[in-house]
Amino acid sequence: MVLDNLSNSLKDAMKKLAGKTVIDRAAVDELVRDLQRALLSSDVNVKLVMQLSQSIKSRALAEDLPKGMNAREHVLRIVYQELVGLVGKEADFALRPQKILMAGLQGSGKTTTTGKLCRYFQRKGLKVAAIGADNFRPGAFAQLETLCKKMNVPCYGDPMEKDAVKIVRDGLEALKDNEVIIVDTAGRHALEDDLIDEIAQINDFLHPDHRWLVIDAAIGQAAREQARRFHEAIGIDGVIVTKMDGTAKGGGAMSAVAETQSGIVFIGEGETIDDLEKFEPNGFISRLLGMGDLKALVEKAEESIDAEDVDVNAMLRGKFSLNDMYKQLEAVQKMGPLKQVMSMLPLGGMKLPTEALDGTAEKMKRFRIIMDSMTPQELDEPSLINTSRMIRVAKGSGTSLEEVRDLMKYYKMMQKTLKGFRGNRMAMGKMMKQMQKGGMGPMGPM
Repeated sequence: MVLDNLSNSLKDAMKKLAGKTVIDRAAVDELVRDLQRALLSSDVNVKLVMQLSQSIKSRALAEDLPKGMNAREHVLRIVYQELVGLVGKEADFALRPQKILMAGLQGSGKTTTTGKLCRYFQRKGLKVAAIGADNFRPGAFAQLETLCKKMNVPCYGDPMEKDAVKIVRDGLEALKDNEVIIVDTAGRHALEDDLIDEIAQINDFLHPDHRWLVIDAAIGQAAREQARRFHEAIGIDGVIVTKMDGTAKGGGAMSAVAETQSGIVFIGEGETIDDLEKFEPNGFISRLLGMGDLKALVEKAEESIDAEDVDVNAMLRGKFSLNDMYKQLEAVQKMGPLKQVMSMLPLGGMKLPTEALDGTAEKMKRFRIIMDSMTPQELDEPSLINTSRMIRVAKGSGTSLEEVRDLMKYYKMMQKTLKGFRGNRMAMGKMMKQMQKGGMGPMGPM
């Protein structure tokens, strides 16, 4: 999940609040101090943190309890709403034919993000193509072309041409049969005048439907100045924050962008072509607080897996076979890293074992080989597998006894995790109903 440290700190603060027998001024003050530490460590602007703190404190102590909601739920709802306001609005766009102009400094991940956007629209069923108009950075077009080839997405560019506007003009003609055209532009190491002039010229010619700025989360609060300068030049109507999985400054970048009133469109948090997530402030904050984001989970599942790939009821039973485990993990892996997927489930205060979230494709392949040497009865009833059977399976699969034990350990851990989720989801049920009554967005579709 993005911003792990911030998320853990926020969850700990909420857990502390849940343990209080009385929710009084002292309890609210302690919660606010914990929130301040969490947000400041994520590089959120001090002024914004103080404003948020004051708002939470005054609302928690002054507002009447909504009907059917206890004091803890009321305070959690206020924290949720204030954090949603802190990260700002989402930027709107439609799934229809359109032209998108990409802007950003060199090193922000603009070209990679262009490729990820192509993949996003492709998975939504649109014919998408890219134009590589970055004639400043050597190898920029080759990088974009390589990404596009992996997806069978058309890509136009001319590394020998220095006129970026001409590249765009020729690209539009060459790719006219496509519905979505994404234009990757040149960047610089800093906000230089020739960069601004060039992208302004492209913007004037292209008349794009959207002008999206790509910002590296690692720059923190400096994102504000970049967003402002590009907005003044071409009218930025959306921001994509990249590299959210590798920096403690992500909170600073997001809150800085929010201050400019430029809505966030996507968040990038990984190296693969599918690691781009549409930003929804409600779901994002809900996940940070450990309340899950079932809407995002359903969307990801619909895009990635077929209904016959996974038995959802088995996932929630808590007791399942080795065959079930493999089918489920194989399906979930199509949706992205297991850790990211699990963050979308409303697990409350439940701690997921780190080992259970680190299942790689290679490990799953190894497990499949081991399970191929088990009998149908063993696969359906794992409790039958004792040491002597493990030795037989290891010999039959060409693996070691330790690897077979690793499989069984992994299976038991997943079984325990799912049992815990089943118990927690019942406890979360009441909370989610109350949040829905209180107007908490991500709970609505449930």
